[in-house]
Amino acid sequence: MLSDTDDILAKIAGNVVANPNPCNALKLWRKRLNIKQIQLAREMRISPSVLSDYENGRRSSPGVGFIKKYIEALIKLDKDHERILDKIIKTNDKSAIIAIGEFKEPVPARLIVELVKGQILEGEDYFNRDIYGYTILDSIKTIYALSGFDFYRIFGATTERALIFTKVGLGRSPLVAIRVSQLKPRMVILQGPKVVDPLAIDLAKKERIILVLSSLPDENSFVEALSKL
Repeated sequence: MLSDTDDILAKIAGNVVANPNPCNALKLWRKRLNIKQIQLAREMRISPSVLSDYENGRRSSPGVGFIKKYIEALIKLDKDHERILDKIIKTNDKSAIIAIGEFKEPVPARLIVELVKGQILEGEDYFNRDIYGYTILDSIKTIYALSGFDFYRIFGATTERALIFTKVGLGRSPLVAIRVSQLKPRMVILQGPKVVDPLAIDLAKKERIILVLSSLPDENSFVEALSKL
């Protein structure tokens, strides 16, 4: 069985490795934990300039060894200070989260659209992207109950996932929440509205997100559909 530290390390590493820009993903984790670059460099026993070069892409992409060392240092510093990771990863309050899962193998976006009986509103250019997981959310509880670091919990092990918002009115609020978040999903699926707010579509375009309107009737239908993957 994984220890708490190993579990957190694995989840952050999965998020970093799946990101098209792992260097930037590492930097985002450091900033989310309010850890200064000089603190992290000291813990890793490297110079701040070397760390800066990696974070800003001035060196070749970091290998597995560097990523592991970086994340272990983050976890150590977080335990010594604010323990923000407890709020992001280890919290058990999932009232807004209906279901969350990671696929064993990457799934083409087009297959997910078919399974949820979806209509693509934006992002056809990204239709062949691979999706690595999904999160089904009650949109009302998400907007009212999740804020700040709590919002990051919905991304599970990777941002390369589909966020499915149920009971949606016009679709504006979920996209606005994503717009102001540092982490962005690959796909957003809306359930509920007959017509989606043009602002939501425009925000999806700006963020290069596949936006889908599903005709499935309820949250249980999504759970059943995605369990086939």
